[in-house]
Amino acid sequence: MAVKTRWPVTHSCGHEVEHDLSARPADRRAGYARWLAGRDCTDCWRADRESDGVERAAWIAARRAEEQQAAAAWAEQYRMPPLTGPQTILAWGERSRHQLVTAAYRALVVEGTLPEERWEEVEGRARTVDRAGWWIDQREAPAGDLPELLEAATDADRSTENPY
Repeated sequence: MAVKTRWPVTHSCGHEVEHDLSARPADRRAGYARWLAGRDCTDCWRADRESDGVERAAWIAARRAEEQQAAAAWAEQYRMPPLTGPQTILAWGERSRHQLVTAAYRALVVEGTLPEERWEEVEGRARTVDRAGWWIDQREAPAGDLPELLEAATDADRSTENPY
């Protein structure tokens, strides 16, 4: 007698589906059918995954809006010039600049030994770098490296016009 190839499986979601397990070796079909029974059926798995994607996208959009609002308020408070570059990356560049500069202040001044007067110089150099792409490129840099990174910035990363 041949081992059956079609197995009726009642999934954990409650749906019963008949699975064709002919592609599996005969001695592994029963175990795989048990494993399938512990999982949602394909339709429920897809529906759950898609709804998670929608919720996740909404959460990310809300989080980005909060970060953008904080970055804009920070830029206004510390008189940071608007960034230049393609419109599609300006918001990302603003968030990256805000995160890097605030993390650098915390690492160098609050937790480190850099005096406020020296920080003002670093902040002044940060104002001159207005290319959004530069800030995005530095987003994963250690915060303590900001002074050295700003010194390495080229004229291509700065506008030629005085923003003041």
